[in-house]
Amino acid sequence: MTAAASARQILTSLHEVMASRTHAQAKLNQVVETIGEALSSEVCSIYLLREGMLELYATRGLNQAAVHVTRLGVGEGLTGTIAQNIETLNLAEAATHPEFQYKPETGEEKFHSFAGVPIVRRERAIGVLTVQHTDPRKYEEVEIEALQTTAMVLAELIHNAGLVDSEDLDRLPEAHSGQEVLTGLKLVKGLAIGQAVFHQPRVTIEQTVAEDIEAERQRVYLAFDRMREQIDAMASQAEFGVGGEHEQVLETYKMFAYDEGWSRRINEAIDSGLTAEAAIERVQQRTRMRMREIQDPLLADRMHDLEDLANRLIRIVSGQLGTAAQKGLTQDSILVAKNLGPAELLEYDKRRLKGVVLEQGSLTAHVVIVARAMGIPVIGRVANVRGMVREGDEVLLDGDAGTVTLRPSAGVLSAFEARFARSKEKRAAYAKLRDVEPFTRDGERIEVMMNAGLRDDVGMLSMTGADGIGLYRTEFQFLVSAQLPQRERQARLYRDVLDAAKGKKVIFRTVDIGGDKSLPYISSEAAKEDENPAMGWRALRLALEREGLMKAQARALLEGAAGRELNVMFPMVSEPWEFDAAKKVFDQQLAYLKGRKHQLPSAINYGVMLEVPSLAEVLDLLLPKLSFISIGTNDLTQFLFAADRANPMLAERYDWVSPAILRFLRRVVQSCVGYPVDLGVCGEMGGRRLEALALLGIGIRRLSITPAAVGPIKELVRKVDTRDIGEAMRGWLANPPQDLRAELQAWAQAREIEVE
Repeated sequence: MTAAASARQILTSLHEVMASRTHAQAKLNQVVETIGEALSSEVCSIYLLREGMLELYATRGLNQAAVHVTRLGVGEGLTGTIAQNIETLNLAEAATHPEFQYKPETGEEKFHSFAGVPIVRRERAIGVLTVQHTDPRKYEEVEIEALQTTAMVLAELIHNAGLVDSEDLDRLPEAHSGQEVLTGLKLVKGLAIGQAVFHQPRVTIEQTVAEDIEAERQRVYLAFDRMREQIDAMASQAEFGVGGEHEQVLETYKMFAYDEGWSRRINEAIDSGLTAEAAIERVQQRTRMRMREIQDPLLADRMHDLEDLANRLIRIVSGQLGTAAQKGLTQDSILVAKNLGPAELLEYDKRRLKGVVLEQGSLTAHVVIVARAMGIPVIGRVANVRGMVREGDEVLLDGDAGTVTLRPSAGVLSAFEARFARSKEKRAAYAKLRDVEPFTRDGERIEVMMNAGLRDDVGMLSMTGADGIGLYRTEFQFLVSAQLPQRERQARLYRDVLDAAKGKKVIFRTVDIGGDKSLPYISSEAAKEDENPAMGWRALRLALEREGLMKAQARALLEGAAGRELNVMFPMVSEPWEFDAAKKVFDQQLAYLKGRKHQLPSAINYGVMLEVPSLAEVLDLLLPKLSFISIGTNDLTQFLFAADRANPMLAERYDWVSPAILRFLRRVVQSCVGYPVDLGVCGEMGGRRLEALALLGIGIRRLSITPAAVGPIKELVRKVDTRDIGEAMRGWLANPPQDLRAELQAWAQAREIEVE
């Protein structure tokens, strides 16, 4: 029997049971019998969340004396684990699971196999449905599917019967009436003030069991047609110009909208006896459960895109179309959502939308790429923000610090508004430095370049007055594509970037994927085994393994830079032979193009990113072959300190103003003396004023930083005498003070140099 047939058989019986005039306990007693018989399972039990505990409410096969007696905390035992994680368990031998807990009053010691699914309402577990059997066997996939579908219908039936007090799912606790400060992940920097607006009101499913399956199927078909029309219309909007990475994001999104596998799963859920709305929600629940198991951040983001489409589809089919975007924003607003798809963000009025707060989200999410291009600050991973904020609450969003202040006091609001005003004034002052060359007080010309990764980022060159692009992250094109970008498309992007740079230098870093930037269409057996992806099979290591990937990018860069200077940088080089192997790929492609009379770049300069400390020990072997070196301070520092920069417990050990990192960097500077090699720093360190001051003091003369930091760093440079700071740094590094950061701050303050 198929999963749909099994579920339909159970749902038909459930419908009759719940429509009967018997009391709630009798109904659930009949329900467990019905499910147990349909699945030929010796035990079927329902646990309901009551007063914060999971109470055994009905059972077939366990001791009846345990009903209303056995209680488990959320997270306790197998049943509690299912409720806490909102996950399915399917075990051939229950006792082998680390969370197994034996309850003697139930008489369950003779049962070996165990399967359980959460009973979910409004994304929270209100109970658990379990089955058990004496034979140690895993339940078949069709049985699990039937249980999951049954649990979904059961959730509505339990709620309607008043067996679970779910008012707490709707009610905002009184404790959340005053000021609250929440922290999250900085996704897009910036400050914003506005009124809280919920992106998406919850669609309430009134009926879960279908009366006419074919009618429900037609409703879904019509909803799919309408949703696809909406997505096509969005994808055709020239929001960011033709051919940009944002267009590729929307193309990926469109691919999901037309995915036959997704529509097939919804149809199968309808076959089991669910209404159109319930079928979409059923598939969406499965997606959420899969998302909890996905470790790959990029794949998780793709699943979020699919959830975004499911939300859109369920609103269409139910006729509940009122998103905040469609209703229209009436004032400056901070959007609050569990997650957000890129197409949904594009629906909002950019004049009113000032910021976004997400319960989920990651740095590689498609919505973040679009938000950055729109200039909208975003904070993600703000736990339970939708439970803490009310519609219309005043919200202060600090994307620089990663904080969200709800219902601020008058004093806090006033201080934030003053800071916001100062920020605007400073940006205006920095903008005036756009055409001013950054010379130090003693006449040293410092190169202030910017980092980029999207075609649209290049426009910031003229807006900031940066000297060029010191780091162009070519992997962004790969991250927003559903498949490996063709060589012609890569070449077109590189050509467009050089056109937009208008003669200013652009350093292209070859693709740096792997680690936290994995791609579903490029897998590696070595990468799958990585326990520490940041130090694993990524960047140049992966590119050299994937020879076709490296060859295609090499030729694309050579073709894209035809007639112009090409600057190529290889990431994560740890030994000279890796550089030689990468350059050999470029030499081969250069010979290929030369042999076919293609126009070649006017000059080719090769460099490396110094991120792996081992490279510093063999620089003398590599320097004669290089035109430039860029020190990648983000990875280098975490490798030096053995401190994962994503781990908040190690935050204090990840300090750029420490003798260890500064001595290391000064040694690299000294190693390059006498060689015609351009040495610089690219990374967050160079964009911070105090850290930039320290870098100038040890001899760094090129910085590549975020566009927003170009103005502040140019302003800093013009106040510094490099001889003065150089002498101070030599003294501090020879005999380090207890707190070098404090010493540097005091030095700057005495010279009226603002470093915060």
